[in-house]
Amino acid sequence: MAISFDKALGIHEDAIGLRSKRAEVIANNIANADTPNFQARDIDFKSVLQGVQGAQQNQAPLKMVNTNATHQDAVIHPDYAAELLFRTPTQPSVDGNTVDVQEEMARYTENALGYQASFDFINRKFKGLSSAIKGN
Repeated sequence: MAISFDKALGIHEDAIGLRSKRAEVIANNIANADTPNFQARDIDFKSVLQGVQGAQQNQAPLKMVNTNATHQDAVIHPDYAAELLFRTPTQPSVDGNTVDVQEEMARYTENALGYQASFDFINRKFKGLSSAIKGN
């Protein structure tokens, strides 16, 4: 009987990839905290993950299409580009920058905890699969 890693790992494999991309976006926000007119962005984790789950259930996700050869590809993966949203600031600065460093650090920490939880889950799954293969 063959082992299906997609079924064994579930959504956690995709969650790790998405959390990694979200960490890049949040880190970019923090790095540009002093840049005038910089607009903080974030990925809508829940909607992207729902799209991934829909794709796993054989529902075709919407794909981006270049209608002109001069159009550039998205900075991040095209499947995530629609979910890359601007953040509404609680206290916008005078120079137009919408980054609140404390909020960004909190979101980064929350994202890192979710990444670690998914990684630990996958690690336990692999240990369980290894034990099953060895017959322990």
